[in-house]
Amino acid sequence: MSRPELQAPPEIYYGDTEAKKYTKNTRNQQIQADMTYRALELLNLPPDEPAFLLDIGCGSGLSGEILDEEGYIWAGMDIAPSMLEVALERELEGDLFLQDIGQGFGFRPGSFDGAISISVLQWLLNAETSHPTSSPPHRLTRFFTTLHSALRNPSRAVFQFYPTSDDQIQLITSIAQKAGFGGGIVVDYPNSKKAKKVFLCLFVGGGGGAQQRVPEGLEGEEDEHARFERRRQKVSGKDRSGKRKSVKDRDWILKKKELYRQRGKEGVPRDSKFTGRKRKATF
Repeated sequence: MSRPELQAPPEIYYGDTEAKKYTKNTRNQQIQADMTYRALELLNLPPDEPAFLLDIGCGSGLSGEILDEEGYIWAGMDIAPSMLEVALERELEGDLFLQDIGQGFGFRPGSFDGAISISVLQWLLNAETSHPTSSPPHRLTRFFTTLHSALRNPSRAVFQFYPTSDDQIQLITSIAQKAGFGGGIVVDYPNSKKAKKVFLCLFVGGGGGAQQRVPEGLEGEEDEHARFERRRQKVSGKDRSGKRKSVKDRDWILKKKELYRQRGKEGVPRDSKFTGRKRKATF
């Protein structure tokens, strides 16, 4: 179903009650989780390594909950205060920011190992006022230019979004390329009205090779539950029994602690010979 082009995101007008209702809806949770796992799959992060990710348009933290479960360190931003209030109440691990992404970011260069965004990018195509700096091209330019700077080299940013025309896709991709990104559009299940999803997969650096090749979209009419389970297991490293494979060895713990220190987190335990050592079971 197409979305209106010249209105603000409905999340802006959510009160606390509406934000909580949206978050508790199991259908919303399922859709958000499915697309988040697919975005992580396209992000193609090194396995068994901690990473610092940016969740753009994090809302009430449905995607952030997946990032927590997968062991990522993350920061999220959203334009809707009520949605961020719900995220705070849910006590997620990520740092949260109130931000209009069309104004760009102020992060230090190379802060993030990757970025994801679910159902947000299309809202940058809205003209908030008649002023030239509020036009979609200006907002997209500020967004992609500052995002490119905030990502390390090499890395990826993956956006699931809802374009209403090929012209919108062309506008978004051309401005992203002018900002320095490589990459392109990935369409999953292009022949299905129900399952079709559009992703923009962008690359920073990489020097060619696999990092610079746009992934292929998924084909066929796979059952929705089967799609979700396949992506969850692929990203999570879970075996067929549903048990998560152990990845939290000493190196993994040391890297994650170092990421915390780089972010300025207080109270990070010092490294020692006991770091990562499994405790013996007591009876």
